[in-house]
Amino acid sequence: MSPRRPPTPRKSPRAARRGAVRSGLDVLAARRFAPLRGRAVGLVCNPTAVTSGLVHAADLLHGARGVRLAALFGPEHGVRGDAQYMAAVEGERDPRTGVPVHSLYGATPESLKPRPEHLAGLDALVFDIQDVGTRFYTYQATMMLCMEAAAAARVAFVVLDRPNPIDGVRVEGPALRPGFESFCGLHDLAVRHGMTVGELALLFRAERRLDLELELVPCEGWRRGQRFRDTGLPWVFPSPNMPTPETALVYPGMCLLEGTNLSEGRGTTRPFELFGAPWLDGARLAADLARDRLPGVAFRPVSFVPTWDKHAGVRCHGVELHVTDPERFRPFRTGLACVVRARAQDPARFAWRTEPYEFVADVPAFDLLCGSGREREGIEAGASPAELARAFAPEERAFARRRSPFLRYRDLR
Repeated sequence: MSPRRPPTPRKSPRAARRGAVRSGLDVLAARRFAPLRGRAVGLVCNPTAVTSGLVHAADLLHGARGVRLAALFGPEHGVRGDAQYMAAVEGERDPRTGVPVHSLYGATPESLKPRPEHLAGLDALVFDIQDVGTRFYTYQATMMLCMEAAAAARVAFVVLDRPNPIDGVRVEGPALRPGFESFCGLHDLAVRHGMTVGELALLFRAERRLDLELELVPCEGWRRGQRFRDTGLPWVFPSPNMPTPETALVYPGMCLLEGTNLSEGRGTTRPFELFGAPWLDGARLAADLARDRLPGVAFRPVSFVPTWDKHAGVRCHGVELHVTDPERFRPFRTGLACVVRARAQDPARFAWRTEPYEFVADVPAFDLLCGSGREREGIEAGASPAELARAFAPEERAFARRRSPFLRYRDLR
């Protein structure tokens, strides 16, 4: 297809009113694509790769003067976001640009990394995906694998940065121990890492010792303490079950339920904000969680019927999380408490997930999410949520120190 002028990036009305944040893609467009001019580029993207005026990066780069968009790479859920979680994505041609699309999420672990023949002829691989600030959200693992492939192929790597939507200040959750790596945890990060993808790229290059030409196109105007609603940027679903920034805030803890037979609310309109099971007593569960005095959150008994996934078509009883103070809220501690209190109601009917999870069959999914077997074993031994949290608090402090040299937005409190 012949090159054409890219659509003009338009600032959203909200962004214009508030003088808000500009994403790395908006900054790149304002710089007239200078870092990419004269290059054949591949773009790793999904539907979140849009300007403040909702122009997709693929459409923008396809028509950019002096830039040749040669390939698109689709992570889990695909370039245009039409695949469900843990569903293999096939290669194709992008219908809007005609550019070949290479899948980075197939049926085998080998499918998660760009193949050498797909990088042949490229001068640069560009990454533009909105992350949600959690170690086990797979896009940052995709980025790391792409960086390794780019380093091996001697292809430059360019990250178009975006804000961490649940803020860049707070760190929470245990370390990832050797032997518990998976696609939901390939590198040792805190579960809530408090970094942007650009900062993570700097950390990955250093800690994995990659000989890689890396360029970060930073956001402009973002402050570390900001959450996504304050940026003025449009929220586009990063994945089918991440409908709002509020979902992203609870996700670092409530995704732990994927490692159990409790419904995490998939198949409802409030995934990760609802959880339950057919055998639970929602009122008792809400009362038990209230006694844990978890900061910044309240619990309301609910009943719901998932339309798909766990317990599809069966009435579940549980609670809905209401975050009352986002700054005090600790999602990982909250998610652990939810598992502890739900299991205690009926240990015989509660179960850990034993099916393969993110290409790993010999380690329980809950352990992969936590980063070791310590939390599961503690729960089985009767540990309280507070006792579980005391065990990983030193690991949170250690990661906060480790990440410090790689932070590029500096309003830490």
